[in-house]
Amino acid sequence: MKIILRNTILRIKPTTLFVLLLALSFSVYGNEQEKEGKESYKLDNPVTVSYLKRNLSKQLPRLVLNDEIEKNLKEKLKTDPVIKNIYRAIKLNAEMVLEMDLISVEIPDNPNSQKNQLDISRDFLHRINMLAMVYRIEKDPRMLKRINEEVIAACNFPTWNPKHFLDVGEMSLAIALAIDWTAGKLPKSTIDLAKESLIEKGIKPSWPEDGKSPGWAYGSNNWNQVCNGGLVAASIAIAELAPELAAKTIHRAIDGMAYVLDEYGPDGVYPEGATYWNYGTSFSVVTAAMFESSFRTDFGILNYPAFKESAVFRVLSNAPSGMMYNFADCGDNRSNNGDFTLAWFASKTGNKTFYEKDLFLKSPEEMGKISRLAGVSLVWMAQYEEKVAETVPLAWKGDGANPVVFFTGGENDPNKYYFGGKGGRGTVNHGNMDGGSFIFELNGVRWSIDPGNQGYGPLERAGFDLWSSCQGCDRWKLLTKNNFGHSTISVNNQLHTVDGMAEIVDFKAGVQPEATINLTPAFAGQLKSAQRRFVKESPTSLLIEDEIEISEETKVIAWQMLTQADVEITKGGAVLRQDGQTLKLETLSHSELMVSVISLDPPPLVFDKTIENLKRIEIRIPAWMVENGRTTLKVRLSGQ
Repeated sequence: MKIILRNTILRIKPTTLFVLLLALSFSVYGNEQEKEGKESYKLDNPVTVSYLKRNLSKQLPRLVLNDEIEKNLKEKLKTDPVIKNIYRAIKLNAEMVLEMDLISVEIPDNPNSQKNQLDISRDFLHRINMLAMVYRIEKDPRMLKRINEEVIAACNFPTWNPKHFLDVGEMSLAIALAIDWTAGKLPKSTIDLAKESLIEKGIKPSWPEDGKSPGWAYGSNNWNQVCNGGLVAASIAIAELAPELAAKTIHRAIDGMAYVLDEYGPDGVYPEGATYWNYGTSFSVVTAAMFESSFRTDFGILNYPAFKESAVFRVLSNAPSGMMYNFADCGDNRSNNGDFTLAWFASKTGNKTFYEKDLFLKSPEEMGKISRLAGVSLVWMAQYEEKVAETVPLAWKGDGANPVVFFTGGENDPNKYYFGGKGGRGTVNHGNMDGGSFIFELNGVRWSIDPGNQGYGPLERAGFDLWSSCQGCDRWKLLTKNNFGHSTISVNNQLHTVDGMAEIVDFKAGVQPEATINLTPAFAGQLKSAQRRFVKESPTSLLIEDEIEISEETKVIAWQMLTQADVEITKGGAVLRQDGQTLKLETLSHSELMVSVISLDPPPLVFDKTIENLKRIEIRIPAWMVENGRTTLKVRLSGQ
């Protein structure tokens, strides 16, 4: 096991752990089974029972809000047009909640819904954010009455569904906020019920009787952020009632969060894509805000290596078309409203680029139902003061578990040039067999697409094993997950090697940026080597260059591009037409080969996502055409 004492790493043999800990008078909870071998940065973690009693704020509210922070918020509500407008949207949403039935544990009989209570927990978190913020500002008795009714209803659920602990994480945050922001104004019976529920239905299920930590506690994906964040809120809410339980849960959360924060490194890429960046990161920033309001420190979350830099990755993931770079299990389109999570980074850096002011100033009616974290987000938005206006780079590369590269023309680019390419491997969290894949836009038209995510509910209800990632697992039967549904290379009509890591091995910025990805590990047993080079040749063109060395096992190499455009095959390439625009595809190196087009609408399997007019453009090179075992395939995409 490894512990941190004043930023010093101590490696301790299990046989001497107990004695040494007594000597140091340092409280470590034995069932926090940390992963061995972690060498990276750690969050500061002084939390013990005594620390909690000395340092936790005694006054309510203390979750995201405290007296000082609330005073600032109320001042900004008088003077700041953005804060006033977002509050109007929150108030409108709160009025909508008043018109709804009380929260219910009934899962909708909908084939698209998952077999869990996550949507219910999320709905409840939305309700509390809206109602409690309006109550906090206006002390509207209608809001207090409805909060009371909602809390009683949720606390009387049989369970918060700990077998799918995301449900518990979001519910715990909501219940904790409800009793914190009402600051003793709920009936004592409701407060007692809420705290008992936070302990019995929230925190205790996270401490199994077998002494083993749940997988999410030290995991490397968004579950870590959501579950630990929710239980931090719960622990702060019940700290006076059960200080030992609260302290050990917060201590575990701080240690555990480091494992998922590591995933942002070294440059800020969130391996699960931009949608999951919003999800996981939103809970990390809420956790940081709760720590600051309760303990006056975030224990190092803001300055964790690459965490702040991830805001650049998030901005670059927005394409001129209004879509996102939707790799992994990412949604296709960004929200039409301002990004509240990104605004936290704006509040911490003063960078105007992270503060989507125009979107925050849309009318509340146009915004409609807003983020379930809008209430807590309003607090840090009120702390934003513009200091700089640093734009994101026009060419950017981020390494890590799922490395990506971007080439853009910038916000004033008349051609709206946008390219995103990636490495990675299938076994990354929410990953696909998409190493070497790319998207490409010109003039607001997405020519090369990523199929993006598809609903989990229908697959899970049909018994489809979506989450296992072995080489022959069900996940790779899906077009959205396997290499045949991405703009990359396939060999011998086989799947990529699921754990073959494709890395960006070269990157150059400048007027003609370029990036090279080593795809060799993705083709173990299929090729000797493969490298893919992307070059922004001009403001309207992209060059894709593949250097391939075949092996005895190689039979055929297929260059692939997924598109929704209409395709006309021409000599030496093709012409693509979409939304009144035209794109030329030229096979520069193998002009004798004809392009072929395979329709994927309807898709190959009944379980596949249907994408209108989807097709795969292919250039197939049989091994017998490759001279001396090596070939270089060059394709140019160019627009008007």
